[in-house]
Amino acid sequence: MADERDTKLASMRGLMNRCPNCGEGKILQGYLAVIPECTHCGVEFRRFPAADGPAFFTSTIMLLLLIPLLGFTWVLFRPSPLMLLAIVGVVTAVLTMILLRFIKSAFIGYLWAHDEQDRGA
Repeated sequence: MADERDTKLASMRGLMNRCPNCGEGKILQGYLAVIPECTHCGVEFRRFPAADGPAFFTSTIMLLLLIPLLGFTWVLFRPSPLMLLAIVGVVTAVLTMILLRFIKSAFIGYLWAHDEQDRGA
């Protein structure tokens, strides 16, 4: 790679759903649909396949948050087991959906910084 790309800057721009190259255009359209290319600088995002990476990292983060979430919910509210399951289930689902969008765009920024393109078969 001729030019060195700043991984931290690209990932942070991606985290904010901005193009890792220019910081102006968007990466995602709607909830999780990747825009084919940046409307500002023309970087092709479809060449950087996120695949299962964002789902893996989101699951890992949520599993690490699950134990404290269960503990705090139990200590603060003392709900019945079914209510505990409902509360933790809803909070976990909502946090997972929110995190997945941020992590996917940050992951694409990371892939761009390392030039990890899908070169085809």
